[in-house]
Amino acid sequence: MSDNDTKKPTGDAQPPPKGAPTDTPAAKIGPEPSNPPAGAKLDNPPAAASGPTGTPPPKPPSGPPPKPAPKNPGFITATIDGKEVVVKPGTNMIEAAKAVGSDIPYYCYHPRLSIAANCRICLIEASNAPKMVPACQTPMAEGQVVKTTTPKVKEQQRAVMEFLLLNHPVDCSICDQAGECKLQDYYMKYDYRPSRLEGSKALKNKRKVLGPRVVIDQERCIMCTRCVRVMNEVAKEPQLGVFGRGSHERIDVFPGSELNSNYSLNTVDVCPVGALLSRDFRFKARAWFLSATPSVCTGCSRGCTTYVDWMSQDSYRYRPRENEAINKSWMCDEGRLTYKYLNLGRVLQAQVGRRANRAGEAVPVTTRKEAVQAAAKALRSVQGSKQLAVLASPLASNEDLLAGLNFAKSTLGVSTVYVGGRPSGPADHFLMTADKNPNRKGLELIAKGLGLKLETFDALTTALKAGTVKALYAIGTEVPDNVDAFAEAAGQLDVFVAQAFTESAITAQATVLLPASVPVEDEGSFVQQDGIIQRFRKAYPPKGDVVPGWEWIRELTRELGGESTWKRAVDVWRELAGKVAEFAEFNWEKASPADREKPGINPLPAGADGRPAGYREFGTPRVRGI
Repeated sequence: MSDNDTKKPTGDAQPPPKGAPTDTPAAKIGPEPSNPPAGAKLDNPPAAASGPTGTPPPKPPSGPPPKPAPKNPGFITATIDGKEVVVKPGTNMIEAAKAVGSDIPYYCYHPRLSIAANCRICLIEASNAPKMVPACQTPMAEGQVVKTTTPKVKEQQRAVMEFLLLNHPVDCSICDQAGECKLQDYYMKYDYRPSRLEGSKALKNKRKVLGPRVVIDQERCIMCTRCVRVMNEVAKEPQLGVFGRGSHERIDVFPGSELNSNYSLNTVDVCPVGALLSRDFRFKARAWFLSATPSVCTGCSRGCTTYVDWMSQDSYRYRPRENEAINKSWMCDEGRLTYKYLNLGRVLQAQVGRRANRAGEAVPVTTRKEAVQAAAKALRSVQGSKQLAVLASPLASNEDLLAGLNFAKSTLGVSTVYVGGRPSGPADHFLMTADKNPNRKGLELIAKGLGLKLETFDALTTALKAGTVKALYAIGTEVPDNVDAFAEAAGQLDVFVAQAFTESAITAQATVLLPASVPVEDEGSFVQQDGIIQRFRKAYPPKGDVVPGWEWIRELTRELGGESTWKRAVDVWRELAGKVAEFAEFNWEKASPADREKPGINPLPAGADGRPAGYREFGTPRVRGI
């Protein structure tokens, strides 16, 4: 009950007498009602006046106003830094900004991993948000206006950089990541001011071995958790975790375990700073002295697309190259470390005469011309004979195989080719396959296109034991099994001409040995297990007498009276495309563009010239001894 219910009326107005009608003017109590003051809140607001016909006015629609029709149905149309962008629904702001050339910095984001949104350097301004939003986590909306370079955004980026460097040791002079470190790049672009920190920094383990291939410097870690997500989501082997709190938070393995996955080195790839390091590459070379060339992994039939990082006729590491159809952004550790075999036990000089018969003696110097003449003389003696066999390795490139098999058919008169290659090995749930030969599919396609029959390696060993094969021409000397037994049988052959890049017990039995190049020493192509043709490019010139396999065959063809006009691998490719239909539509020129990507998982900023302040691109390093 309110006070008005108990107060007596005041003034001249009196209560109506008993029985008086209440609708008369005398029945009104109190002063005439007046309009309430502006802004006053009424418990019972007066009803709206009816229209001329007595019907109430229409009610306004409830809920938010309707969204405008999309400018491009099925897509999102928005504006980023004054540029219109059209993207698919669900595209986040980082990917949309890349489409219009705007660079939004990020550490924890990776396009193939779940969103963590914990580094906070990608905060930007959006028209439909009251405060800055993380670009990695926020999808684009229709009609949205995004700004990535406002003073507010820049100050936020500087603040995040200062926070990340708060406990970072800044030991760039001894850090392997120097030159490909996003902490360095972003400091130069978004912060570039002296530290205000006074006092000591948090101390952690500077060198902890996580497993056989990876070591961590916990002081450099910025806790982006990319490595944890790679192991959980890509490798499906949760071997890393986040331990501790606050400034003592760290990445580590679980107690009693180690980082021994076959995909552990992918954590080194995705680490944006120098926290996770490859024990194989550590302290070997500075990133700015390395050149990167598009290549293909030869570890198995998957044929992962890679970069080979090299300097002065030596390969230093393989890194995965983006390929949605094959390996996406990843690579197994076993294939990654196959670069070591490029210089292991290489055949660098042409040889005439069995090396096995000269144990302990110096190999006599033989020129390339002398080796070709000796090989041609030996093959001429068995030309067209049924006692001549040809062994082809599925490690050879399509160009070497086309040249070799065509030579075997048209010049040597052979109709059957025996298949060698590496023995089978373990496979896994992700990328690694059991077939360790990168070009078996290519060998099969080329032999079929040339009308040649393929036989197994076991059939060749049987023929050698039976004595029906007296001469052998080998395009690669890799064999799947019984290496010693095959080498012993090869030692009984009258003619054994071999093209090989690695010395072995088999090459020691060759009557003429021709040193062949490996993929990084010449350009060419492979066909991986799913039938995808991939081109690899030449990184550096070969050493010694080494030349591509097709070049040896060109010289042999000429020496035996034939014609061959090949000058480059692309010339062999054109002939291959004309003879084998499966290769006709492959675009040699556009495949594996010869770019120089700065090492690291993040692309270079797309600014005015695509380079951060102070960045300098190095040309091709000078090759020593050439």
